Amino acid sequence: MTTDRFGVAGQTAIVTGASSGIGKTIAEQFAAGGADVVVCSREQENVDPVADGINERTGDGDGTGGQALAVECDVTDRDAVEALVEATVEEFGGVDCLVNNAGASFMASFDDISENGWETIVGINLTGTYHCTQAAGEYLRDGGGTVLNLASVAGTQGAPFMSHYGAAKAGIVNLTTTLAYEWASEGVRVNCIAPGFVATPGVESQMGVSGENIDRDEVERRIGLTEEIADLAQFLASPASSYVVGETIVAQGVPQVMETPEV
Repeated sequence: MTTDRFGVAGQTAIVTGASSGIGKTIAEQFAAGGADVVVCSREQENVDPVADGINERTGDGDGTGGQALAVECDVTDRDAVEALVEATVEEFGGVDCLVNNAGASFMASFDDISENGWETIVGINLTGTYHCTQAAGEYLRDGGGTVLNLASVAGTQGAPFMSHYGAAKAGIVNLTTTLAYEWASEGVRVNCIAPGFVATPGVESQMGVSGENIDRDEVERRIGLTEEIADLAQFLASPASSYVVGETIVAQGVPQVMETPEV
């Protein structure tokens, strides 16, 4: 076995929702491994620093890192998504990997979710994944590629007070399986990662848990690091995962089980 098969060098990857958290770390790790990355978010000013940081590190390194391009893109806007893909192809010549990471949510009971609130969350998470995947599909199928969808344990086991988010993420899980079947014959592997709690800036602001306080070597925990999700993403984008098709990998730490019988 060679570790070369676990690399992404020479690929071009689009990473949505890359201004912070999981998306930012995936983009940085892919670029450090030699992939060119296109990072996007709804605000150009939020994603420019990510691309600048990647390009600065590439310039200071040994020349093996990839380049980054920042593009403003609202994944619910089909025209903007198509412009994102066109900018990627114009800059780097194609698309090898699409990471559908853009997402959003808010907490509310089912009865309190307005129609607009429901449509907004489903639109960003599920419809945005549809737009990006369909728009990039032509290039992904040109020589083979990978699609990595980011779902959530909310979509695999439910999430009280986040029914809109859970439903959208469940749709992503099903879309992953279905599209993996449809596109396999065209050389495209579609897979999904469903994280549990991860120490992103959003989680830190809500729960007060910083990634700096998490020991990656500790097994007994239920909160992870963005780097741990990025490692999974790199594996699924690399040739090493060639026999993994249509799967949703749950990364949530120690599983929730019934520890004592209930009587």
